[in-house]
Amino acid sequence: MQTHLATSLISLRLPAELKTRVQHLAAARERSTNALLVQAVTAFVEREEQREALRQECRAAHEHYLRTGLHVTQAEVKDWVGRLGEDREAPPPICHI
Repeated sequence: MQTHLATSLISLRLPAELKTRVQHLAAARERSTNALLVQAVTAFVEREEQREALRQECRAAHEHYLRTGLHVTQAEVKDWVGRLGEDREAPPPICHI
């Protein structure tokens, strides 16, 4: 049973060479060019959403550091990571000023 999702039309201008490449790839995969483009746009949007979420998380962490001064040094992190494979894993380093 197929489920039809609500769709909406969008116009996309592609350079002629790219359009031809997409058409050839779609034919080789036995898929429509639309299906291929939807897959490509979906992958792009998901990747960029993850990238933006990470950027916002980093920004928030930096703002927290600016407000509190709390941090962990690179040496502390490297030491901790180096001990992760040991039988008894070490707890992560504690933030300090």
